[in-house]
Amino acid sequence: MSFDLVVKGGRVATATNVFTADIAVRDGKIAAIGEGFNGAEIIDATDKLVVPGGIESHCHLAQESSTGMMTADGYESGSISAAFGGNTTIIPFAAQLKGQPISEVLPTYDARAAPSVLDFGYHLIVSDTSVSDFREDMLAVFERGVTSFKVFLTYDIRLSDDQFLDVLEIAREAGALTMVHAENNAMIDRLRAEFGAEGKLTPPYHALSRPEEAEAEAIARAIRLARFAGAALFVVHVSSVDGLAEIAGARAAGLPVHAETCPQYLFMTADALARPEGGKYICSPPLRGAETQTALWQGLRTGILDMSSSDHAPYRYDETGKLANGGDDFRKIANGMPGIELRLPLMFQAVQDGRLSLQQFVQLTSANAARIFGLEGRKGTIAPGADADLAIWDPEARWTVRHAEMHDAMDYSPFEGMEMVGRPETMIQRGRPVVHGGALRAAPGDGQFLHRARYGA
Repeated sequence: MSFDLVVKGGRVATATNVFTADIAVRDGKIAAIGEGFNGAEIIDATDKLVVPGGIESHCHLAQESSTGMMTADGYESGSISAAFGGNTTIIPFAAQLKGQPISEVLPTYDARAAPSVLDFGYHLIVSDTSVSDFREDMLAVFERGVTSFKVFLTYDIRLSDDQFLDVLEIAREAGALTMVHAENNAMIDRLRAEFGAEGKLTPPYHALSRPEEAEAEAIARAIRLARFAGAALFVVHVSSVDGLAEIAGARAAGLPVHAETCPQYLFMTADALARPEGGKYICSPPLRGAETQTALWQGLRTGILDMSSSDHAPYRYDETGKLANGGDDFRKIANGMPGIELRLPLMFQAVQDGRLSLQQFVQLTSANAARIFGLEGRKGTIAPGADADLAIWDPEARWTVRHAEMHDAMDYSPFEGMEMVGRPETMIQRGRPVVHGGALRAAPGDGQFLHRARYGA
């Protein structure tokens, strides 16, 4: 029996097993796993590692910030960068503007997403619940296959507790998952005002103005509001010891609460903000200390945290991005760092360093995202019937992070100069190579919109 493609002899890692096998592909799906298969195309994976293509479930592409600044990466450059980093699926955000009807949001992002080389979905950011037909339009978005909503408890687009409950109750009714950026806005505003009055405006004060207490309080409040509404919750970019403890307690109580952290919190500390170009490292929540890093790694290993996502928020370090309003006041520097291409290599470095097993690597970079965000059985696994989304890695490749070799539209990498072991070489999406031999093989528009299932389906 012949197949369209056979990936031969690789060391295959899934969320539960590691084994050597051939993977046979027909019509874009995994048709068989075994040995001795023949195919129209053969990719030799001997001495290589074969894992499910990564699912980048937290990234900002072609999106305006709360201040109106557009990200440097759109769907074309962002998806290409993601592909070279070992991903085959992306789920960026479709953001409602203040006053904008929900019905206008997805058409806007459908046009922006058209050049994606990778399969994609959206999370809907809700910033205004007062618009007309809000409830009906939210349910219509869900029927389109956008089965996760996101709200903020800080910034100018923050929702009140009452508005947050509106979203949670609609999500419960529809079977959607509500994501939350959890920081206490009153605490942050008070500290920013105090530092401003004292002239303490350099980047290190950004971290001091957004303390771990602000995150922990908002996480605790979000969990209690979700429990009151009977809704599932997903806490994004967790970066605090006490916030992690709140999530652990909720999960121990059997509540449907999920959470992620990001590589910047695992591999960097707030010391970076004191560098000469400290504004490059401003993100929210901010970078923390070594004690927090230790707790977050433990949270990943024990399953309190479900995944590590990049929170790719690309603003160039120039007058078009972070320095648009000057670089001498942390309050005026755009929040966010790039990382979509390095998320998987950084997490694989954790395998090389003995922090994670291969199975945990797969869980944290693809399998759990597929399960939580409505793609289980299709993405994030290597099994017959699943999409043939595969990433082939050279686990022994030694290389140094250089932004000059990245594929995003940025002008720097926060991880510049980091020594790495292991690198993705070939990415296959639905049985077709996207990246192979160091070259892009896909074309803009090859990605397909993913209609995702309801939460917990």
